[in-house]
Amino acid sequence: MPQIFHRSTNVLARLSIFGGLFILAFAVWALAEIHRSSWNTGTFVEREQPVQFSHKHHVGDDGIDCRYCHTTVETSNSAGMPPTKTCMNCHSQIYNDSPYLEPVRASWKNNKPIEWTRVHDLPDYVYFNHSIHVNKGVGCSTCHGRVDQMPLVYQYASLQMEWCLECHRAPERFIRPRAQVFNMAWQAENAAAENRTETQLAQGRDLVRKYNVRDKAILQSCSTCHR
Repeated sequence: MPQIFHRSTNVLARLSIFGGLFILAFAVWALAEIHRSSWNTGTFVEREQPVQFSHKHHVGDDGIDCRYCHTTVETSNSAGMPPTKTCMNCHSQIYNDSPYLEPVRASWKNNKPIEWTRVHDLPDYVYFNHSIHVNKGVGCSTCHGRVDQMPLVYQYASLQMEWCLECHRAPERFIRPRAQVFNMAWQAENAAAENRTETQLAQGRDLVRKYNVRDKAILQSCSTCHR
């Protein structure tokens, strides 16, 4: 039987197969990158608020502790948002006629809470407890970044499952002494975790034992976060 196709079609067929595989791999990679991008996760997008509250000014410049406003962070699953009274503790005396603070004064006079724009919003199927993490030595800046340097707060981390599991798989890389949990400038246990020295890792393992952090198998169990 005479040959129907020219021999060159064999090369074209091979190129088509390898080209298709390459395109498929590229598509998977592109989708993964889009999934992790700030366009999808909302990271590094500053959120406008009804009152342009600057954490950089209040925390970084004035040294106000996180717990002054977020009063339930050590005892509850929610860190808590400050009531208007917390703002007025200071601003009834200082900047009490500033036009920027008119929404605060109006909230105080009308007894109507300020409707803050949520920055960190986990899906409904994810359970997160602030008090557990804080009491186990996870610092605020580990999840929220250097809030003390943010004029407007933005989401520092992706909050995706792979990001959470990075800590749950190796808590010794991230846990810090409890006394340093609210220290935004704490670097040894927070920044560049992948470049730690063996001494730092040994200190982290000691803290894991000291704080009785649960077994990694439990930390990585689906039911730990999805309830």
